[in-house]
Amino acid sequence: MKKYIIVVNPRSGKKQGLRILDDIKHKLGKSKINFEIRITEYRGHAQQIIQTLNLSDYEGILIVGGDGSFHEIVNGMLKRNDDKRIPIGIIPAGTGNSFLLDLNITNTATALDKIIKGKTKKIDLLKIKYEKELKYSINLVGWGMITDVGLTSEKFRFMGYSRYTIAAIVEILFKKSRYAKIEIDDTVLQNRFMFAIACNSKHVGKGMVMAPKAELDDGFMDVIIADGDVSRYRLLNVLPKLFDGTHVNEPEVKSFKSKKLKLISKNRDQLNIDGEMIGESPFEVEVLEKEIEIFN
Repeated sequence: MKKYIIVVNPRSGKKQGLRILDDIKHKLGKSKINFEIRITEYRGHAQQIIQTLNLSDYEGILIVGGDGSFHEIVNGMLKRNDDKRIPIGIIPAGTGNSFLLDLNITNTATALDKIIKGKTKKIDLLKIKYEKELKYSINLVGWGMITDVGLTSEKFRFMGYSRYTIAAIVEILFKKSRYAKIEIDDTVLQNRFMFAIACNSKHVGKGMVMAPKAELDDGFMDVIIADGDVSRYRLLNVLPKLFDGTHVNEPEVKSFKSKKLKLISKNRDQLNIDGEMIGESPFEVEVLEKEIEIFN
């Protein structure tokens, strides 16, 4: 009989993880699936659980949370001493759940249906090095305005999903560009930039199609870069296009399919990794092809 470990983040999104858990227990029980439940108590707890748990006792890990929870689970699995890997299922309970939009999973019922059917697929990850640290990303690593928006959005968390758009408008008004040297495979760019972002998935934030050509299992990251000399007027005009992906057609925006990325900035700038403010530039990113298995 199947047995899963369910890791619940009760603080994710609008703090609905525990309410969703009742639905999960009911549906898994009807399907005669055994499970154990762990409730996270602090940031980093999910990573600690998976890094030290005996994964041989389970056939899968189910996450009730958002992109941050998924990020922790993946880092816990890849930093284990025994290299043990089992499939991961994500049940949306976060603010954005941008990764799941690539899989067309937007509610508990859809997520559970896929998990119960047991069909899986292997997906890529991004391996990120900065200072002496190593992180694995399921979604994105952003620099510049991407991080600024993430930091500002925290001040508007009470506004729910719309906080990302409000934060983006605020940062456009400040319009802070930064100088950097960016190496994208064999291409080298040196200039002032508004932002640079390496994406594993199409979506970021809540419904923004940052990298419309990205695929979770194509062996590439999609790097999107915005010039630093773009005007506030142009930024405000381009912003709505993030929601359908047509911003990549604008002359101020460059996009690349890449295996490796290296960014060296004039200052030590904070990074946005999977929606969390983690690490600083300079940093390097490398694609790990089909590194983990998820229910889909």
